[in-house]
Amino acid sequence: MRTTRYAASLAALGLMLAACGGSEAGNQAEDAADSNVEVQEEVDFEAGTTMAELAEAGSMTVGTKFDQPGFGLLNPNTETPEGFDVEIAKLIAAELGIAPEDIEWTETVSANREPFLQNGQVDMVVATYTINDARKELIDFAGPYYEAGQDIMVAAGNPEGIEGPEDLAGKNVCSVEGSTPAQNIRDNYPEATLTLFDVYSKCADALANGQVDAVTTDNVILTGLVAGSDGAFELVGNPFTEEPYGIGVPKGDDEFRAFINDTLEEAYESGAWADAWDRTAGAISGQEAPEPPAVDRY
Repeated sequence: MRTTRYAASLAALGLMLAACGGSEAGNQAEDAADSNVEVQEEVDFEAGTTMAELAEAGSMTVGTKFDQPGFGLLNPNTETPEGFDVEIAKLIAAELGIAPEDIEWTETVSANREPFLQNGQVDMVVATYTINDARKELIDFAGPYYEAGQDIMVAAGNPEGIEGPEDLAGKNVCSVEGSTPAQNIRDNYPEATLTLFDVYSKCADALANGQVDAVTTDNVILTGLVAGSDGAFELVGNPFTEEPYGIGVPKGDDEFRAFINDTLEEAYESGAWADAWDRTAGAISGQEAPEPPAVDRY
């Protein structure tokens, strides 16, 4: 399969993040690998629950993204993903008595997250996964654990003069199939021409090649892509939606959802959540850990 120019730059960013010197961003991978996740040695869950089954197995499968710096980016040296989503998954696994090395990471793109949960291919999905009512018909969500906002990425210097979603009329804008941002463009900005790929790195490559005028998705995802562009891209910086990120679990598994919500709230209180942010997405974006969102126990 052809390696696109931007995919290559993402790989280069992964190598940069794995390096030992330089900026805070340059130390992300090393810091993430050294995360102080305290794995519970003695756990006791009600028989028949997902928690009991996973704890007994001593391992779990987690779906996450592999191409999003700061949240889920595959490290080419270790062949494991790194980022804020990955660290959140590690915190949950640790409360089940499962060590990071016993997590099997499965790449989930926007379009396959629900099918992977429905088919039992993963135990949970932590993958910049916006909670919405349509998805709740198919799977359940714990969280949210972060709130992002849809924004727009353009070529450096913003040659098309795009300042917000209204300026996308008549422009070719790229997003990912199955994503909330793509559906938002379809529903609310139909005068834009939408180009869809399976992963955002292909959108970034299309922007670099002049195939599209802009890329739209959540601001934190775009921030990571800008960081990996070597000055080729910039963020418009005008978020126009609210995107609460949740942890996807199979539909009807209320006990597992409640357990994850408890774990998230404990991580908020202990500072583990903020520490995970600071070592990953915060290191790339330069943004301090925000106030965590309230968990929605629907």
